[in-house]
Amino acid sequence: MTALWQRHPVGIVGLGLIGGSLGLDLLARGATVRALVHRQATVDRARQRGLASAVSIEPEVLRDCGLVVLALPLDRLLDPSPQLLAALPPDAVITDVGSVKLPVLQTWTSLLGPGRAGRFVASHPMAGTAQAGVEAGVVGLFQGRPWVATPAEGTDPQALAAVADLAAALGAHWLTCAAADHDRAVALISHLPVLVSAALLQAADHGAAAATALDPGAQTLPQLVRCLASSGFADTTRVGGGNPELGTLVARGNRAPLLAALAQYGQALADLEQLVAGESWPELQASLAEAQRLRPEFL
Repeated sequence: MTALWQRHPVGIVGLGLIGGSLGLDLLARGATVRALVHRQATVDRARQRGLASAVSIEPEVLRDCGLVVLALPLDRLLDPSPQLLAALPPDAVITDVGSVKLPVLQTWTSLLGPGRAGRFVASHPMAGTAQAGVEAGVVGLFQGRPWVATPAEGTDPQALAAVADLAAALGAHWLTCAAADHDRAVALISHLPVLVSAALLQAADHGAAAATALDPGAQTLPQLVRCLASSGFADTTRVGGGNPELGTLVARGNRAPLLAALAQYGQALADLEQLVAGESWPELQASLAEAQRLRPEFL
């Protein structure tokens, strides 16, 4: 049977990195894409970039869409406008791409009510870059990347299959899990790294400044650490140097799992500090060897 995204227009709400990339990939596969955005300037630029078949600030652009993808920031997912809710086609399958799932699933199940909640599929493509906004969308963003859905007990199997078909068409690796499990997992492997790499950037800056304050002969240290920073430092600080608004939103939306992840990281860091302070070099080497062994399992 032909997939829903092929039979009916696909609606995309928001044309940032995820929404714009979805539009480009779907158009390349022959789909009709209708996009709803917030600003007229985004409409104009999205049309220039060819991100969708039709782009508008008017919610009516979503009329007759069989599948609607909510590619919105987390705060707008958790508090959608009445105009958006009214514009969603009553029979459409609706999915989102938010990086926190349990609050989104609870919100939309409540908003849509018993008659339509089964057509909502909470999902999250695990793909991204450091870019944002209407200029960020790229072809092939989802190829080979995980796309996870967190169906509820009442999720319509046909709706779930429609989103799975979309993910497969874009080359993503489809999987499902409970919403709470998703949020605990991304706290550890996605949200925690944002704060860890932000802390590393701040430690390098503050550490150099503190050394200068203690030793007047180290006046060039703040400039030196910047000059010497190379690929390793760049790799480990990329996400910490990203969008601060996005980082704050996911921390707010996933607070409890993130706090648990931070506690786990703090303990791991304290253990390493103790090994260095105690000059326990064989034990430190064993700890680093364990990290070396683990890394391929996460890539």
